[in-house]
Amino acid sequence: MIYASSSSVYGLNKTFPFSETNNVDHPVSLYAASKKSNEAMAHSYSHIFKLPCTGLRFFTVYGPWGRPDMALYIFTKKILAGEPIDVFGFGKMRRDFTYIDDIVEGVFSLLDKKPSGDSNWSGKNPNPSNSSAPWEVFNIGNNKPTELEYFISLIEKNLNKKAIKNYLEMQPGDVEETAADISKLNQITGFVPSTSIEDGIPKFISWYRTFHN
Repeated sequence: MIYASSSSVYGLNKTFPFSETNNVDHPVSLYAASKKSNEAMAHSYSHIFKLPCTGLRFFTVYGPWGRPDMALYIFTKKILAGEPIDVFGFGKMRRDFTYIDDIVEGVFSLLDKKPSGDSNWSGKNPNPSNSSAPWEVFNIGNNKPTELEYFISLIEKNLNKKAIKNYLEMQPGDVEETAADISKLNQITGFVPSTSIEDGIPKFISWYRTFHN
């Protein structure tokens, strides 16, 4: 079984980039806690029923057909409408924006990599990224954190229209930065993300204009 987790599980972790071996016991939002619970339940099933489970920690996915409640979609819609956008963290927050095609490639690269359990795993010095059960987690990200202000500037450039910005403090339950260490995924599958944010945002804008006429 392959299931979607999230970079949000890293919570208060301040070790960048985030590695699967980092502690994930301090989520800062209910969403993060739900994803952490998802991983924990998957491990229980894996341990009890020997069900191979692979959790994928996605990092800020964007691209065509993205959710309308995500930043890129909201910013694009409001900028085109001439409406102000809320910029949290005064635009200084950094996110590891990952294009949807790279996410899909990462998922496909693991389809035939079924976990079998680590015979060297020790409960005395547990590795959080795998288990004696057939359970494992992987980061899938772009490995290139981008400041929110720059992210917005690329949207403005591709829309050829300036945003009206409403700068605000960071929201409760949010984090200052996310960054994916993808060395584990690369070592096992050879995965390397291929779409920069400078290439990904124009692709989304093109899709958005077509989809919304």
